Amino acid sequence: MSTSPHSWRQYLGVFRYSRRAIELVWQTSRALTFILAIATLVAGLLPAAAAWVGQLIVDGVVAAIEADAGIPERLLWLVALEGGIIAGIAGGQRAIQTVQSLLRAQLGQRVNVMILEKAQTLQLADFEDSEFYDKLTRARREASSRPLSLVNRTFGLIQNGLSLASFAGLLFAFSPWAVAILVLAGLPQFFSEAKFSGDAFRLFRWRSPDTRQQMYLETVLAREDSAKEVKLFQLGPLLLQRYRDIFERLYREDRSLTLRRDLWGFGLGLIATLAFYATYAWIVMSTVAGAITLGQMTMYLAVFRQGQSAVSASLTAISGMYEDNLYLSNLYEYLEQPVSTGTGEATTGAIPNDGLRFEGVSFRYPGSEQFALESIDLHLAPGQTLALVGANGSGKTTLIKLLAGLYTPSAGCIRLDGTDLRDWDSTTLRQRIGIIFQDFMRYQLPVGENIGAGDVTHFQDEARWQQAARQGLADAFIEEIPGGYHAQLGRWFKDGRELSGGQWQKIAVARAFMREEADVLVLDEPTAAMDAAAEAEIFAHFRELTRDRMAILISHRFSTVRMADEIAVIDGGRIIERGSHDSLLAREGQYAHLFQLQAAGYQ
Repeated sequence: MSTSPHSWRQYLGVFRYSRRAIELVWQTSRALTFILAIATLVAGLLPAAAAWVGQLIVDGVVAAIEADAGIPERLLWLVALEGGIIAGIAGGQRAIQTVQSLLRAQLGQRVNVMILEKAQTLQLADFEDSEFYDKLTRARREASSRPLSLVNRTFGLIQNGLSLASFAGLLFAFSPWAVAILVLAGLPQFFSEAKFSGDAFRLFRWRSPDTRQQMYLETVLAREDSAKEVKLFQLGPLLLQRYRDIFERLYREDRSLTLRRDLWGFGLGLIATLAFYATYAWIVMSTVAGAITLGQMTMYLAVFRQGQSAVSASLTAISGMYEDNLYLSNLYEYLEQPVSTGTGEATTGAIPNDGLRFEGVSFRYPGSEQFALESIDLHLAPGQTLALVGANGSGKTTLIKLLAGLYTPSAGCIRLDGTDLRDWDSTTLRQRIGIIFQDFMRYQLPVGENIGAGDVTHFQDEARWQQAARQGLADAFIEEIPGGYHAQLGRWFKDGRELSGGQWQKIAVARAFMREEADVLVLDEPTAAMDAAAEAEIFAHFRELTRDRMAILISHRFSTVRMADEIAVIDGGRIIERGSHDSLLAREGQYAHLFQLQAAGYQ
């Protein structure tokens, strides 16, 4: 149970989050925070006043009995006063509970919004980092409730501190030693709670990956997009057992900590109980000896008992505040995650109509020693179409992620109209580029909003939905759906309907056409679920609509790829061949080999 000086410095240092939590609650609702402070003040001071009035009542009763003078009117007024004080205490406590309930809802929402707002500022690399996901999991699991818990405990500490100070003032008249016993008797249990709070937090922190795996297994077992494979491959029992095994392992750790915490708490709590009854005996003997009156004895016993509760509550609050601060460190560790914001301001290129250039571009994913792309040189002029060909994992999608600004090249640069992408204003750049990835989102939203997601500035523009749907060849099947563009998609919500894979892909292609201002359009295999004829129709239509724009196509079907003005073959992150369809066939290299393999499959 010993704790080193270094540990105590850490213990005290962690309280730095208390001020930030109080500021957060104050910013959430100043009126409610003010009411909470007043109610705390009332609830903290009135118990001592009730004990003092109770002493006056008892002594008044004893005096009236001894004088045999009937019931003095003053006693009735004292009883009424004590009743008013008790009502004030009850009102203060009720106000505290009401305000805490209202603040809990507001503050939980505020913290969750802060977490989600932060997520919008992070880079794609952050979301592909397992350590970052651990931070996010820790922040979301506890941080939304901890700020209010910390503030409640802070105000509770103030309330109990006020009560304790007023009780100590009354007890001091009996003996300063009674005050010392009152305070010191609760310290052993406090130190025990502080130690085990730290242990609980460390346990929570290091097992975040296990907790995240549990959450993932829950998702796989209970989501409609995974249900068919889970049932088909009979994965349910296996994954459910893995879920149980994780719980059992975590439960054994929790059980061990809980038992040790409660046993130590019970043992050390007996010290406070013994101190109370020793003081109880002392006060009783002083009364019998005539040193204090019966009313004073009643008051001192009540004050000591309530004071002991106040000390215990105060020390528990401090221990709880320490624990809350530990969990809040998770929230602020996440909120303070470094963000690499773009500093570019360019809204036009240095060389208008120069098009898109990759100049010596290389890229390596964070934590990887191998280059995903290496020494890429490309030039795509307005009105040209480029097709990217290569095996899965060759680097095609990585190249598109660099173009989208989701990653920054490790070497070289990408220029649009002569200006490095890093120097462009991010909003302007995103408006000029429209991309649909092969793993596009299937939003559980109405049809029109699924299309409108391609341009948030026209998210609810029905005329733009219809135009984009026509360009993406999705309008025909949308008009056959009951409700049309307002029909709910997906099975998560009432009256939702599911589309076929090919229909979803046409929705995704239409999404790309929402950006009318975009002069760079990219289709990264979003038509893989369509048959060859449908894909050829989509790409032929796509080429017609992008006649004055730059277009990049990624497809494994060579019947589609051959439509492009230029084809680049990527292998192992490098461009190994480039040229037109006919010139690449004549070269009899990798492209010709892949083309012949696919052609043979149709014979």
